[in-house]
Amino acid sequence: MLEDIFIRRDPIGVPGSAIIAIPAHDEASHIERCLAALAVQRDGAGAPVARGAFEIMVYANNCTDGTAAIVRAFAAKVPHPLHVVEEQLPKTRQNAGWARKRAMDLAAAKLAGKGTCGNGTPKGFILTTDADSTVAPTWFAANIREFAQGADCVAGYIDANPLELVSLGRDFLARGRIEDAYLRLIAEIDARCDPRPHDPWPNHRVASGASLAVTAAAYAAIGGLPPRAVGEDVALTRALTRAGFKVRHSMEVSVSTSCRFDGRAQGGAADTMRHRHAVPDAPCDAEIEPALDAARRAICRRMIRRISETPAGGPEALFARLQISPAAAASIRNNGAGAFEEIWDMVCEQSPVLARRVQLRPSQLPRQIVMAEMILRQLRPTVKTIESDLVLPSPREAVGRGRGWGVYRQEPLLR
Repeated sequence: MLEDIFIRRDPIGVPGSAIIAIPAHDEASHIERCLAALAVQRDGAGAPVARGAFEIMVYANNCTDGTAAIVRAFAAKVPHPLHVVEEQLPKTRQNAGWARKRAMDLAAAKLAGKGTCGNGTPKGFILTTDADSTVAPTWFAANIREFAQGADCVAGYIDANPLELVSLGRDFLARGRIEDAYLRLIAEIDARCDPRPHDPWPNHRVASGASLAVTAAAYAAIGGLPPRAVGEDVALTRALTRAGFKVRHSMEVSVSTSCRFDGRAQGGAADTMRHRHAVPDAPCDAEIEPALDAARRAICRRMIRRISETPAGGPEALFARLQISPAAAASIRNNGAGAFEEIWDMVCEQSPVLARRVQLRPSQLPRQIVMAEMILRQLRPTVKTIESDLVLPSPREAVGRGRGWGVYRQEPLLR
């Protein structure tokens, strides 16, 4: 074919080494846009990715419309292998989480059948997106670049479909803009207070099934996608992190997803958007906490990380400031050989200082943006001062007076 003559074989993908798994339930109105975006993938220099650099597998579960037929007809138009798997999930598993798990498990099984590495681990990559989403033109290439730089899992950045978002009205758009502005500042605070070499700034803090990619080896090591009706995406990245794998939250990998209110998951994103559209000042996600609390949490996590890496440092002083009881502190120390994320989860559960006490509303975010910018002005010039000059308030200041984290020229917790 002319394409094979004039389009170079780009090395970013080895034919058959990557499978894009797309769960779809009655997605006849969206699936073509999703597949078309995958058909026109290119590299960062503008060259189309090689024919067959990846496979596309649409998992059509419990469909009552023409989703599967549309996929089969579309296959002839796509320069990559495209096939559809039709199944009927039992009633207890008819949800987005189980559908994605089944789709990714099928992709993993197919990759495993193509051979393993020298150490016996499966080769290749499993990527997933949603049937109502359209990936960016460089989505595949950007994922592969992150893998080449050492990531085991790549969580992409999620944008809303522009026309759908604007169509929801001025108030809904304004809410999204101010939340995104604040989330960007909180992500930078987190990255600067607790830097992780495999996930450097700029990054984000979202894990969404609309854009996830994982090595087949890492996926097999954790036993596949954790079974969840909703929240399976976050569960995957948490499981990988707990197992010691590197999760990259990449700003270079992006996808545009639907703003529809008739979602497939009860209690999922569609339900949340519907409520926030009806109540513009409805509370934000629980993870969106006040800037001072976010900074305190990130600094504590960095301190605990250092202690877990060098146990001789001794956590007693830090545990005391976090108001962790002696019995709870002993239990945490006894689990010191576990993964860092397990230790950190225990610290958060036992410390009243780290309890999430405030659920912010959009109307409160302008003040928090000011606070976040003040914190970042201190962090950006000399990040090394985080643990030498910035320390936690005493428990009485943090809880009794409810003032949160501040800058104190006191004796540092860690030298």
